[in-house]
Amino acid sequence: MLPRLAILGRPNVGKSSLFNRLAGKRISIVDPTPGVTRDRVSAAITLKPTHGPARAWEVVDTGGWGVYTTEKNRIDDAGKDLANLTPDIEHQIMAAAEVADVILFTIDVRDGVMMLDRTVAELLRKRGYATKTLLVANKADDRSFEAAAQEATRLGFGNPICVSAKSGNGLQRLRDFICARLPKKMDDIDEETPGSDLRVAIVGRRNAGKSSIVNQLAGEPRVIVSEIAGTTRDSVDVRIQMGERAITLIDTAGVRKRKSWDGDIEFYANTRTTDAIARADVAWLLLDATEKSSQIEKQLAGQLTEAFKPTMIVVNKWDLVQKKLTPKNYQDYLTQEFPGLEFAPIVFVSAMAGTGLRDAVAMSFSLRDQANHREGTGRVNAAVRRILEERGPSSKLGTRAKVFYVSQIAVNPPTIAMVVNKPAMFEGQYERYFLNRLREELPFSEVPIKLQFSARKRWQDGEGGIVPQPTMQSASDDDSVIEAPQRRVRRQGNAEGRAYGKVKPKTMERSDAKAPRTGGRGKPAKRKPAGGKPTGGKPTKRASAGGKSAGGKRGSRR
Repeated sequence: MLPRLAILGRPNVGKSSLFNRLAGKRISIVDPTPGVTRDRVSAAITLKPTHGPARAWEVVDTGGWGVYTTEKNRIDDAGKDLANLTPDIEHQIMAAAEVADVILFTIDVRDGVMMLDRTVAELLRKRGYATKTLLVANKADDRSFEAAAQEATRLGFGNPICVSAKSGNGLQRLRDFICARLPKKMDDIDEETPGSDLRVAIVGRRNAGKSSIVNQLAGEPRVIVSEIAGTTRDSVDVRIQMGERAITLIDTAGVRKRKSWDGDIEFYANTRTTDAIARADVAWLLLDATEKSSQIEKQLAGQLTEAFKPTMIVVNKWDLVQKKLTPKNYQDYLTQEFPGLEFAPIVFVSAMAGTGLRDAVAMSFSLRDQANHREGTGRVNAAVRRILEERGPSSKLGTRAKVFYVSQIAVNPPTIAMVVNKPAMFEGQYERYFLNRLREELPFSEVPIKLQFSARKRWQDGEGGIVPQPTMQSASDDDSVIEAPQRRVRRQGNAEGRAYGKVKPKTMERSDAKAPRTGGRGKPAKRKPAGGKPTGGKPTKRASAGGKSAGGKRGSRR
């Protein structure tokens, strides 16, 4: 188990900014509005002191003590009083302080010592946490703030450590103090942060039961569960242990329509949800069995499909409707609602009763293994050959589809590259059929498959001539070129399909025909009729007997 570092303090002293600075990336939402952070947001980090080896820590960000909402934002859009979340937020803060090995009591050096700072200091002393507490004076951009920071010594935690989460001033000194407080029993911990065997992102609309599932699997109230919609704002990583396997559950904020977003905080929450999907191994699309699927779930399904993310549809609150519905009927309903996820497995669970969650975790490991499986080139070629022999792509011009090379080039998602003669023949409707048949032939029956079609190219040699690109060899014992049976489509009016249409062929010209006469400068000569006038020209003036033209001038040839 990693040593734990908790960041506590009143609202708007820069706790989330300090958390993100120590983590090295943006995890917690940073906003000047009080009460943005509600749950315990944690991350595994590595701290390198000036002297000594680096150490791995689990740093925890908490909500601000004392102020959890404002008068303007106290009532949400559903008419719920957000002040009812006060006991839950305070419970999360004190739970983080209780299990922490080191506490960073953070104050704002520019505001000085406030009444809420004294309240938090007294609370820490009464709980017996003074010996593991470091006083941190944040927002000290330079050394000119050190004199003002000495006022905080009256809180009873020694001299404050002046830092700036925004500029990074004093961060190395803070790392040295943190590592010096490392418990003796943890001197032999690993220098690197431990990884997880599986990362699961739980996504869905608001009040679908995401936080309840996380708490049920964690065995403790790790995140706040409330009937108030939109309680979860940050993406909270919860690390649990199931047997010998470590699993990271990512609880995300509930998604709703963009036009209903409430300011920047909800925008940041949706951004964290997108990031959680990207870094997860498997995504759970959580549905509420007591309500019909909405456009929100369909939008999330499309987002998961575009990301080629292994997805499992988890139907929560099944215990409330199992007397009215059967799994078979609900499965048929989901197939109609989510046609892009017809291959995704469906698990029926109950977060309150805890039923079905173990099966969901086991299925998640199966999806991860399928997405990371690499199939041999010979088996992929054999599967493609069987599919093309059964049904190949059709062409309006009667072109026969040919596959020159097939191989799996990547995993997670499984990516199959195909070099063909006409990539356009394999796109569209036939591509969907081809994907479904690949899932039947290859061990990717429940995960998305990515296809890449490309045409065989040619390049120029060193002397400027054109040479064909050598055919990439497959592992098949048969001929390397896979041809689909020719499926002729009767079309009238196609120049290349005259054998199947009624297009009259062009008349061939005789090779012994004489070339037409030409006039000056390569122009066709004008034919003269019997009257002596060329066709299409003006009448010519005849010369008189005296050698002059009719106009009195001597005739000349221009």
